[in-house]
Amino acid sequence: MKKATSKQTKYHNRDLVLRTIFTHDPISRAEVSRITHLTKTTVSDIVSVLLDQGLIAEIGKGESLGGKNPTMLSLMPDSRWTIGLNLSQNKFMGAIVNLRGEIKQKIEVTIHDENGENALTSVYKILDELMRACTRNLVGIGVGAPGLIDSSHGIVVNAVNLDWHNLELGKLLTQRYNKPVSILNDSQATAIGEFVYNPKNKLEENYIVVNVNQGIGAGILINGKLFRGDTGWAGEIGHVAIAEDGEICRCGKRGCLETIASTRAVIQHLNASSIDEVITAYNQHDERTRQVVNHAAHYLGISLANMIGMLNIRKLVLTGEMVRFGEDWLEAVKSSMQAAALSSMIKDTTIEIGKFGFDACILGAAAFLLLDDYSLLHIKDN
Repeated sequence: MKKATSKQTKYHNRDLVLRTIFTHDPISRAEVSRITHLTKTTVSDIVSVLLDQGLIAEIGKGESLGGKNPTMLSLMPDSRWTIGLNLSQNKFMGAIVNLRGEIKQKIEVTIHDENGENALTSVYKILDELMRACTRNLVGIGVGAPGLIDSSHGIVVNAVNLDWHNLELGKLLTQRYNKPVSILNDSQATAIGEFVYNPKNKLEENYIVVNVNQGIGAGILINGKLFRGDTGWAGEIGHVAIAEDGEICRCGKRGCLETIASTRAVIQHLNASSIDEVITAYNQHDERTRQVVNHAAHYLGISLANMIGMLNIRKLVLTGEMVRFGEDWLEAVKSSMQAAALSSMIKDTTIEIGKFGFDACILGAAAFLLLDDYSLLHIKDN
């Protein structure tokens, strides 16, 4: 293991201080030192830099615990803006986001086909408009895209829905907008968004977010840090075969989870025109619709049980179009998961619907630009 350089230590410590202020806002220097275990001198030096950068501000005096009243520090959420994109649906979405995850402006563009060039043009259309609307210091552009993503090189290796193969999206966007760009799998981005901006979550929790849309993927956080696996593709559960006699998947294999439990699969099995049509029939207790949707929930529950068996993570969050089927669908997923998993492993497991909907991907893609080693919140020197 290589020893951290002084520059890496500097960034780590600054990240730790800023993250602590983000989480415990407002907070005093002494309390930051106590929580981070950094010396008061180190904290004071870092706070001076953050004040100079306008990332934080002194907002008055706090209550004394003995001695002088401490000066309280607070994050300045609009000191920096980021742009986040969600490209996982047939409706691309982009937004300007501040450091608190507050959306300042949002744009949606409907995608009518799977033509790769048209999809890229739609990305440019969204970003052109958002760039014109940016009035603050823009940190960069974060993109949550479907499929296999090489985040370290900004390449969409394979996104079948968009007809993108080995697309150097990061390079294209960097050249066009002259800003830092990060490209992340949409499910991983969704997991970051749900984790970072939900105040109920603890900084070092283990956490799985399963995104169930036209495709199915999972974002996994271990000790509060995104786990991406050896090649960055951890969580691609949609293309794991789960039914030997199932249908042929778009990936070429038979019986993938996506062919049973995704919105695409449900719509096709019911010969419906849209997921809205299916939801209406489901809520009206149409027998055939209920059978197909609950069948999808059953197989999703089995996949969740497999993940629990492998990772022993007790906090699961479900997001995506399929969560629109509501409590009955969720209960069907839970029931299947409980039946398939070892009872002692799931007795304390919680499974709930995500807090931010499709905005979670936007928020996570934007936040990813601000992460150092995937821990909140790192902003590089300008």
